[in-house]
Amino acid sequence: MWFNSLRTQLLLWLLVPLMLFVGFNTWVTYNNATDMATVVHDRMLLGSARIIAEQIRYEDEILQVTIPPAALELFQSDSHDLIYYRVVTAHGVLLAGQPDLPAPPKFSHNEEAIYFNATFRDEPVRIVAFFQQVVGNPERVPVMIEVAQTQHSYKTLSDRMWEHTVQQQLAILLLVGLLLLLGLRHGLAPMMRLRDRVQRRKPGVLEELDAAPVPSELVPLVHAINDYVQRLDDHMSAQGRFIANASHQLRTPLTILNTQVHYGLRSTDSEGKDAALRAINKGIQHGIRLVNQLLTLSNAETGIGRPLRQSDVNLIEVVQRVIEELATIAQSKDIDLGFEFRDNPIMIRATPSMLEELVANLLDNALRYTPAGGIVTVSVSHDETGALLLVEDNGPGIPENEREHVFERFFRLQEDRSDGSGLGLAIVREIATASNAGVVLSTAPGGSGLLVSVSFPPPARQPASDIDGGPAS
Repeated sequence: MWFNSLRTQLLLWLLVPLMLFVGFNTWVTYNNATDMATVVHDRMLLGSARIIAEQIRYEDEILQVTIPPAALELFQSDSHDLIYYRVVTAHGVLLAGQPDLPAPPKFSHNEEAIYFNATFRDEPVRIVAFFQQVVGNPERVPVMIEVAQTQHSYKTLSDRMWEHTVQQQLAILLLVGLLLLLGLRHGLAPMMRLRDRVQRRKPGVLEELDAAPVPSELVPLVHAINDYVQRLDDHMSAQGRFIANASHQLRTPLTILNTQVHYGLRSTDSEGKDAALRAINKGIQHGIRLVNQLLTLSNAETGIGRPLRQSDVNLIEVVQRVIEELATIAQSKDIDLGFEFRDNPIMIRATPSMLEELVANLLDNALRYTPAGGIVTVSVSHDETGALLLVEDNGPGIPENEREHVFERFFRLQEDRSDGSGLGLAIVREIATASNAGVVLSTAPGGSGLLVSVSFPPPARQPASDIDGGPAS
């Protein structure tokens, strides 16, 4: 939509306050124009009243008034206003003018003027009442001179003053709007050039953008893009290595299977065919396990960027199920597989299937590298900081300088002679990260072997423990 345009939003943020200011200023200007027209109008009325007052004489013991033409010529205009006047004594005796002209609210002192609005002969008028003593008048009481004018010229004058000011302000607003458009176009040009630079890049090119020609306000955006490009490059490189390693890991067993199939087909005796079938079965099982691990790893990676559905899971039950599934492997190698826990349940927040894969890979890794007759012990505990899963074995362990590398995909220790794929601990790390858990490798307390510690944060809702358990093995 047009409102999503940055140029439009900036223009609105600049023009709307300016328009509000112009509107307020228009109201102020209208009041000022009205006040100015009132001042001009009142001065003309007072000037006319003074001219009439100067023509009042006390002769032959009476007050005489002559209305000079100059007193009325002051009001000549195109508006054709009507002029009224009245001269009365302090006792209300009419000396000249219209007798029914409205009187002021009070009788004032000498040389004072009173301005007021009234309605006369069905028209609004502005009136000045001027009081002045007449030289020679024995009463020494001021005479009142009233001059009134209809308000057509007054309204015309105030409207013209207001319209002239409004026209100037509208012209300024239009000019400012045009200058803002030009300024925004010029100011946003670097952003458009940055967009063009990004759009011109060829697909698959992950070069960083040069921040030198970019304005300082866009430098953080360029740095963010460069950081994302670097992370994307690292991710794509890791994916490329993963695909290459996965292809290698799958190509080898498939080549062996193909050789075993040909050997079985060429064998003429049943004993050779049976040996080939057993070898093929073993290779298929290894391939199935590798494919399952690859799928598990892919699902775990998905859980990091887009979390899988999680729920409160009893860690004790998960470990018990995995131990039951792997018990036959432990028995076949005469390994003492034990499980220790004090409380049941111990709840954590995780994806149930992923949590089971994490425990299965840890135990499979321990059973695979622990020699015959060895010991593998699983223990689970919890406190206010969360739950802790420990898997301890008395196998060869992992050198301290290699412990971070074993979390890489397909990484194998040089002395590793097992049929593992090098994905077990990588899967554990990915699932733990998706569950907000931490994984730490260390030497077992006995001084040899490996101790894997997985710490889980407490769930948002802590269920009450209603079943007491004890150590089991």
